[in-house]
Amino acid sequence: MAGRTSAERAGNSVETYSNFIDGEWREPQGGETVDVMSPSDGQVFAKIARGNAKDIDQAVAAARNAFEEGDWGRLSAVERGRILMKLGELITQNAEDLAQLEARDTGKPMSQARADMVAAARYFEYYGSAADKVHGDTIPFMQGYSVTTIPEPHGVTGHVIPWNYPAQMFGRTLAPALAMGNATVLKPAEEACLTPLRITALAQEAGFPAGAINVVTGLGEEAGAALSGHGDINFLAFTGSPEVGTLIQKAAAENYIGCVLELGGKSPQIIFADADLEAALPVVLNAIVQNGGQTCSAGSRVLVEQSIFDDVVDTLKDRFSGLTAGPHDTDLNCGGLISAGQAKRVIGFIERAEQAGIPLLARGKIAAGAPEGGHYVAPALFGPVPENSEMGREEVFGPVLSVLPFKDEDDAVRLANDTDYGLVAGVWTSDAGRLMRVGKRVKCGQIFLNGYGAGGGIELPFGGVRKSGHGREKGFEAMLEFCATKTLVHNHG
Repeated sequence: MAGRTSAERAGNSVETYSNFIDGEWREPQGGETVDVMSPSDGQVFAKIARGNAKDIDQAVAAARNAFEEGDWGRLSAVERGRILMKLGELITQNAEDLAQLEARDTGKPMSQARADMVAAARYFEYYGSAADKVHGDTIPFMQGYSVTTIPEPHGVTGHVIPWNYPAQMFGRTLAPALAMGNATVLKPAEEACLTPLRITALAQEAGFPAGAINVVTGLGEEAGAALSGHGDINFLAFTGSPEVGTLIQKAAAENYIGCVLELGGKSPQIIFADADLEAALPVVLNAIVQNGGQTCSAGSRVLVEQSIFDDVVDTLKDRFSGLTAGPHDTDLNCGGLISAGQAKRVIGFIERAEQAGIPLLARGKIAAGAPEGGHYVAPALFGPVPENSEMGREEVFGPVLSVLPFKDEDDAVRLANDTDYGLVAGVWTSDAGRLMRVGKRVKCGQIFLNGYGAGGGIELPFGGVRKSGHGREKGFEAMLEFCATKTLVHNHG
């Protein structure tokens, strides 16, 4: 399964994963591999193919053939939908094995990995059932004419996904593209991509024809760059950093194609004095602890009305002090961060904030007995954080929460919008009018009113503005990103 072979390294089995191109597992053209390390102990436990431009060429050619000449391009929307739903069933049937692999590969606690498999399956269920429900329109026009529109797939779509939610991201980006009839080429992140490869093997079992799904692993600057700049790709989807997103968008522009970009955030949760704190604070805590804070939509800034600031801070201090980071299989609050480099980056944010005199209000702890080679960072709470500081404006991508006070509603909105990002926000208040006012004024793509996050939110359009990117994933709207409208104008006299 998943093109794996096994070898022994230091007494442990090390599996090697191949690329998946044109319905078969293939060794990389360059013959090289990339080590995969567990964030829990820093040990190599697998290898992936180090794909290059030649592998991408093969994958794109396979997708092009599948779309234009192969079985995939001849399937009806109903047939495509049935295959997608079958894959959703297979993910559910294999959920525990997939969750264990996801947890080991990413470092996240097992309970979070299990929730990810529920969401991954749901993407294929949702888009499988929606495949035959994207309809064209009939447009009233001049006498003697009939005008209709037809939504058509782009053709071959390229997908570059990050390491924080590999299984979920596989479904989030591929399911709507496939439901619309596109043939796909996926480049997953080299840091964590084993569940996408396993799910690709399940896709074979589900009945996807050769070339519909192609997966090339390897380094971003090699395989990723080759895919994003390929001249025979018709559309690109990318989730990751703003810096790489800029390169993706430039590559798309050079080939005159469109793209969807989801590039991160510095998402605020706004707590007014009349909020239900018993309901709000557990959600606020989870929104930064989940996945070790390595989430684009993490609620990393908490804006608190001045009159309750001290009470909220006291409660958060108590709860942060009780947080623990440890190995994925111990299922604590946080696991290890994805890599030693990422852990170093987050620790750098914490140290610079302390050097700048920003109060460190509370720290969690690292579990006793956690492997020394693990990439652990104890959760940290800072406040009050100056709004123009690095901690107040930049995405940390770790379990670090900033608390900022505000005076009134206008000040809260100003602070919420005082960032280059605009992905997600939350508003907590018992005033229904204020919920709607603030919800409309905060500049972001998705806003939760007396809540934050929604169990994966597969049905909910998701995406950002400004530095958080553009275009929408999730929901029915994602399918519209993966098609183009053709207008038929019939002059029948």
